[in-house]
Amino acid sequence: MTRSGTAAAEHLAFIGGGNMARSLIGGMLARGTDAATISVAEPVEALRAALVRDFGVRAHADAVDAIAGAGTWVFAVKPQVMREVCEGLAPSARAARPLAVSIAAGITAGQLSAWLGGDAAVVRAMPNTPALLGAGVTGLHANAAVDAAGRERAQALLSAAGETVWIEDEALMDAVTAVSGSGPAYVFLLAEAMEEAARAQGLPADAARTLVLQTILGAARMLTGTGETPAELRRRVTSPGGTTQAAIETFEAGGLRGLVAAAIEAATVRGRELSAAND
Repeated sequence: MTRSGTAAAEHLAFIGGGNMARSLIGGMLARGTDAATISVAEPVEALRAALVRDFGVRAHADAVDAIAGAGTWVFAVKPQVMREVCEGLAPSARAARPLAVSIAAGITAGQLSAWLGGDAAVVRAMPNTPALLGAGVTGLHANAAVDAAGRERAQALLSAAGETVWIEDEALMDAVTAVSGSGPAYVFLLAEAMEEAARAQGLPADAARTLVLQTILGAARMLTGTGETPAELRRRVTSPGGTTQAAIETFEAGGLRGLVAAAIEAATVRGRELSAAND
């Protein structure tokens, strides 16, 4: 069982002080978390200085110093160095029994638990890049060693970056990565293609960019704010025989739905491969 309701549980340690860690720290402070309860391990001196300057948190070069007294450890390092980092902290993990939260893609809860010495309480999280603006969404999976207090702690942490969704079957976390973790890039690709098409129709580059970006922003707000399904919103804007119908029919004839399904399947499979590569 994870420790909860103690001073240690209120102290949070980040292992890695990159962009995602910064976004989570900023979100937590905006929600009233005391900066004195947050410590960060970051090997790059300039980044440590920026963390202290921007947030008032404690920053350390050594992870062992950062985790001292912390009940929750947030692993925000690159997947390829995760095993080395965890194994270096395993003796401390066996003694402290922290809640370990990982935001590294492709690392399973089982792998993280084993690298931390076995039987660790692990929450695997898959945030996406809009978390940097507080507008992200994170899929969360907890292993059997995480208690209710641990779930609450992890959700409070990741909620600082946006919405959260609990995934009970960890095998589905690769699909979460494919849909939301990689998803912003799909929207960026659509925006890129729309801008290129707008310029091909003769629109000036600055006008094309504004039209495309504001259209995507407005559509996203309608999707999140109206409670209507995407299919219903599409139906409402598609007048029979009109310009939108002509475009939609072209998308459908080109196999857009099948292409999207194939792309997400490819990303899901790649996620499984990356997890297997870390065994």
